[in-house]
Amino acid sequence: QLRLVESGGSVVQTGDSLRLSCVASGRTFATYVAGWFRQAPGQEREFVAAFRWVAGSTRYADSVKGRFTISGDNAENTVYLQMNSLKPEDTAVYYCAARIWPTVENTTKDYDYWGQGTQVTVSS
Repeated sequence: QLRLVESGGSVVQTGDSLRLSCVASGRTFATYVAGWFRQAPGQEREFVAAFRWVAGSTRYADSVKGRFTISGDNAENTVYLQMNSLKPEDTAVYYCAARIWPTVENTTKDYDYWGQGTQVTVSS
């Protein structure tokens, strides 16, 4: 069983940067596809970014492309989401997810394990 724990959420101002971390335990994270999703109040959970360790391939939502970067540290069994040039519309609970099948997907139904989420609030 893979367990995911996110951290790094905070209250920041427009234009600031923030790095979220997702630490995995129980299994080697690198054998999964890692994803970040977010959910704002009253909205559905949406895809942010995904990362396949072996090929190093990544995928981003259009809304964050060029501002956010997903990466992994195999030694730390951790995936990161570096968020730059934050905007108020980035405010949400951010969730880390892992997918067993080794393709980089962008829908919630394709992911098998989820963390509890970490709150990011961007003030204007």
